[in-house]
Amino acid sequence: MRKVAERAGVSLALVQYHFGNKAGLRQACDEHVVEFIRATLTGAVEEDRLGDPDFTAGAHRAGATVFRYLGRALANGSPATDALFDELVGITEHYQRHRGGRRDDPRAEAAVFVAMRLGIYALQEHLTRALGVDAAGPEGLARIAAAQLAIIEPGFLGEETVEKARKGLGTRRKS
Repeated sequence: MRKVAERAGVSLALVQYHFGNKAGLRQACDEHVVEFIRATLTGAVEEDRLGDPDFTAGAHRAGATVFRYLGRALANGSPATDALFDELVGITEHYQRHRGGRRDDPRAEAAVFVAMRLGIYALQEHLTRALGVDAAGPEGLARIAAAQLAIIEPGFLGEETVEKARKGLGTRRKS
C-alpha cells in the first residue's frame, strides 16, 4: 500500500481512507479494469466504432496500464477476472449465435477465443520480448491486434467485422 501511495504521490492515509486495505484497493482496480473493457467493447461493437482509427488508437493508449494490470490479475486469479472471463464468453457466444452461420460448438469456440485473447495479457512479458516493444503499450497492442486478425479465420468474426477492425487499425488485407 505504501508503494501505491508513493507512486500516486499521495499519503498512505489517503489510500487507506479511500480503499481501506489492500483487498479494497485490489477490488477497486479490478472493477476499473472490468468497466474499461465493458466500455471499450460497447464502443467497438454496440456503437459500431471498431472501424474508427481514432477510437482504436485511443483504446490502445488508454488500455496500456489496464492491460498490464489485467495480465497480473489473470495470472493471480481474482473474482473480478473470473466474472470478466465468464461475461466475455457469454458476449462472444451471443454474438456468434446471432451472427448466423453454423458453429459446431459455440460455447467451446467462444470460451477458447476469449482464453486466447486474454492469454495475450497474461503472457505480455514474453510478447514484449518477442516483439521488441511493450506488448501492453499502444504500439504493441496495435501489432498484436493486427496479428490476431491475420490468424483468426474471418468466418469466425465475420468478414464485415474483420474489415472494420482492419480499418480501425489502419491495416488492409494483404493479397
